Amino acid sequence: MTQTSEPKARPYAAQVSLRWSDMDAYAHINNVQFLRLLEDARVIAFRDWFDGGGAGDKSLLDEGVLVSRHEIEYRRPLGFRHEPVEIQMWVSRVGGAGFDVAYIVTDPDGVDAPDGERRVYAVAETELALYDFTSESPRRMRPEERASLRTHEGEPAPFRRRRR
Repeated sequence: MTQTSEPKARPYAAQVSLRWSDMDAYAHINNVQFLRLLEDARVIAFRDWFDGGGAGDKSLLDEGVLVSRHEIEYRRPLGFRHEPVEIQMWVSRVGGAGFDVAYIVTDPDGVDAPDGERRVYAVAETELALYDFTSESPRRMRPEERASLRTHEGEPAPFRRRRR
């Protein structure tokens, strides 16, 4: 008997603007600013996923979600420009008390590289922990939250090399 797996979610695409202050002395976006770009994309996506037109459970955001870990692989320098970057993202793991979000930082449609290929600037993954601010402690994921996250679930971040 063959087992069929559920289709993986399509990545969510958030357009995030660059700021002049994101540049460093080498005239490209500083490595720490990439975390701000990822956070901006997460805020946009979570609003749609859990608080807007998505199939989400808003309690996930109301009760608290904290970043517990980031992993980022820089692929190429990103210079300042007026066009936004596109951050493709999806849930890459759902656990008992948290979940991971994977990202690809790339050019949006209409921003063409000289070779015609879409450039990838970074691949990243963020581990998020569910947190109860009232009791000031981590909390377990409820079944309805798990179901909501699973609608956005896809593969792990496509790192070239994973840390063990």
